[in-house]
Amino acid sequence: MRLTINSLAVYEYGNIKKQAIVFVHGFPFDHTMWEEQVKVLQDKYYIVVYDIRGLGESYVGDGQFTMEAFVNDLMSIINDFDLHKPVLCGLSMGGYIALRTIEKEQNKFGGLILCDTRAESDDDDGKLKRADVINTINVDGLAKFIDGFVPNLFAEETQKEKKELYDNVMRKCKSHNPLGVKGSLIAMLSRTSTVDFLPKIKIPTLVLVGAQDKLTPPPMMRKMAESIKKSEFGIAPRAGHLAPLENPSFVNDMIDGFIGRKVLKKN
Repeated sequence: MRLTINSLAVYEYGNIKKQAIVFVHGFPFDHTMWEEQVKVLQDKYYIVVYDIRGLGESYVGDGQFTMEAFVNDLMSIINDFDLHKPVLCGLSMGGYIALRTIEKEQNKFGGLILCDTRAESDDDDGKLKRADVINTINVDGLAKFIDGFVPNLFAEETQKEKKELYDNVMRKCKSHNPLGVKGSLIAMLSRTSTVDFLPKIKIPTLVLVGAQDKLTPPPMMRKMAESIKKSEFGIAPRAGHLAPLENPSFVNDMIDGFIGRKVLKKN
């Protein structure tokens, strides 16, 4: 079922009486990147996915977004559904949102899943790169940026062996409002570091990464996992930065097993 909460396009699946999982997509995608997770897990869990402000079918407005605004959006969904101890799962930019949300409201969550993401905020070089991307979109258009950026998120074998998936993702990324895409870049540029918070995470945590991830490679993600007490760590074979899309069966098994072992027993 689709709902509108705080101008956001929100979708719910499964039985609300079951353990809730809230999925937060990466950049520059929308809620459909979690389709394979929804398909497999909705019979066992209550699933909530949504389009981050400015992307997909959510409200774009003036495109002046901050990471704190994204966190407030997420909490508005959780509060509107009155979710009890949901598991929060974020990929890449969704991971930034998840980490900052947990930093602010850890007691409201039953578990955390971090996919292909990082805790560090942008350094000066990173900020300049995001500024260059905004300029590229302004000058050359969104499609030019997508053609140069998104292919690097996939493992090479995904592009060759799952061409329909790859082409579909490229098409969806190009369909966004450029103003909303630039707003996400501004929000990521504005985010604070959550590195020092990692050892303070007390809820069950699963860290996942694609074996061929170029943006947040396995050694980086392993270091993150080691900073979070008693976290679990998994490397998805045959996947790049988009493990839930590229190797959904591995990711789904990891999520299901993690929640069964660590979250349901605790709650």
